[in-house]
Amino acid sequence: MYAIIEAGGRQWKVEPGTHLKINRIATEVGGQLTVERVLLAQDGSQLEIGKPYVAGAKVVCEVLAHLLGPKVISYHFRRRENWRKTVGHRQPLTQLVVKSITAGAIAAGEAPAKAKAAPKAAKPSAKAEAAEAPRVAKAARTSTVKKAPARLSTSKPIPSRRKPAE
Repeated sequence: MYAIIEAGGRQWKVEPGTHLKINRIATEVGGQLTVERVLLAQDGSQLEIGKPYVAGAKVVCEVLAHLLGPKVISYHFRRRENWRKTVGHRQPLTQLVVKSITAGAIAAGEAPAKAKAAPKAAKPSAKAEAAEAPRVAKAARTSTVKKAPARLSTSKPIPSRRKPAE
């Protein structure tokens, strides 16, 4: 069984026993975190997709540790000004291990509810199509593109850039 969850601002594919490092959360080490933002859950042949989340689904995780991510260095400088700035950053993280996955209908042993098929739209009869065809043809004939009005002739000749031949 696996699930896709939203935790720490990201989406994760998890199975029981999976270790995750997510953005720091306010839970004590050794405590449990229940994630109810389950986007998808699958158990063998049954697949349940949420809209946006699977109803009644949850993933139970245990907090193993609070730690810091790798150091990222940001270096700024302005040329010709003897100005430099170095800043380091380490993202606070929480390490989790997935204990169990419970998905609404899948965990209860029920088959997921299937959406009812939308009723098919009635096909227009041949008579209705025949009546519609002349209207479309008439509309096509009557719609014309308006042309721009013709330029008014001027009594003065249009000046050219060339010098007259001598």
